[in-house]
Amino acid sequence: VNFLVFLISITIIEIFLGYWFSEHNFGPYMREHRLKKNHIVLSYNDIQYDYIYKRNYHGFRGEEIDPSQIEAVIVGGSTTDERYKPSEFTIAENLNVLLKKNGYNFKIINAGIEGQSTFGHIYIFKHWFPKLKDFSPKLYIFYIGINDGWSQQQKSIDNPGTDGGVKNPEILEAFLDNLKSRSFFSDKIRLLKLKYYTSDKKETHDRNHFIWKGWEQIKEEDFDDYKYINYEKALKIHSVDHLKIKYEKEISRYLHNVEILNNYAISNNGFPIFVNQVIFDGLREDRMFILNYSLIEHCEIRNLNCIDLAKKLNGELSFFYDMYHTTGLGSKTIAESIIDDLVKIIKQEDLFPLKK
Repeated sequence: VNFLVFLISITIIEIFLGYWFSEHNFGPYMREHRLKKNHIVLSYNDIQYDYIYKRNYHGFRGEEIDPSQIEAVIVGGSTTDERYKPSEFTIAENLNVLLKKNGYNFKIINAGIEGQSTFGHIYIFKHWFPKLKDFSPKLYIFYIGINDGWSQQQKSIDNPGTDGGVKNPEILEAFLDNLKSRSFFSDKIRLLKLKYYTSDKKETHDRNHFIWKGWEQIKEEDFDDYKYINYEKALKIHSVDHLKIKYEKEISRYLHNVEILNNYAISNNGFPIFVNQVIFDGLREDRMFILNYSLIEHCEIRNLNCIDLAKKLNGELSFFYDMYHTTGLGSKTIAESIIDDLVKIIKQEDLFPLKK
C-alpha cells in the first residue's frame, strides 16, 4: 500500500510539475550538450590550466543565462566551442573583451557544438533554438568552413547524420533521453548535480607538442619546413576556375546551407554574419581554399555580411595545437583579426548602442 501511494504521488508530481507537454522541452535533443560540468587539466607551453568546462541548462557554453537576455551568439563546431581551453582563451571571450574596449556592453554567447558543419547549424535552428523561451538574439555569427570541407558527402539538410550529436542516433537512447528531459525529477537531479557535485575524475590533455603529436603524417624533423599558405600565396598555387569545377557539388551544397542559415537568422529577427576559417597550414588544401573563396564571392554577389578571416590571417604554427584547433594565442589572434570588421558591421547596421 505504501509503495502504491508512493508511486501514485510520484506520477502526480511528474504530470503536474514535469515537462511532458511543454513546447520548450528539449525532448530527445541536446541531452549531450546541456548541464555539463567537466574537470579538465590542460598543459600548454609548460603551463598547467585547471578549469571546469561548463555547458549551462539551455546548452550554451558558460554560466547560466536566461535565453531572453542573450543578444548575440556565435555558432560553429569544435573550433567555436573550444572545449580544450579555458573559456577566457576562446575566440568568443576574446571578442567580448575587444567589444568592451570598443564601447559595447553586450556579450557574444558561445553556441558552438563539437563536430557540427552547416548541416548541424541548420539542425539546431529546428531542434535547439526554437525550444529556448523568448530567445531572440540580434546578432548571429557563423564561424564556418572546416567541417564542411571534410564531411559533406554523407549529409543532407533533412538528415544531418550525427552532425554534432544533437540527437543520439540509437533509437533506444533517444527514447530514454526524451523521457529524462521531460521528467521533473530527472531535470532537478541534473541541476543539483551541476551545481553541487564534484568529482576527482579529470580529463588531462597535453598541448605542449603541437601538431606532430598524434599526427603521424607530420614528423617532428619537418617542423622547420612548416609553411603557412596565406591567401596571397594560395591564389598563386591554386586555380580558382579549375577548383570551382572540381568541387562544384561541395560548393553548391555549402552555399545553399549558407543561404538557409542567413534566412533562419533573419526570420528570427537576427542579423547574420559569416566568418570563414583556416587550418594549420592555411589555405594549402584546395577544398578548404575554394570553399572560403566561394563564400566571400557569394556574399559579395548576394550582399550578405561576411568577414574574410582566411584573407586576413597570416598564421603561425603556434596558433594551432593540431590540424584544426587553435591555441590560446591562435584564438586571440583570430579575434583581433576580425574585430574591426565586426565593429564596422555593427555600426553600419546600428545593432547595439555604445556605452555612455
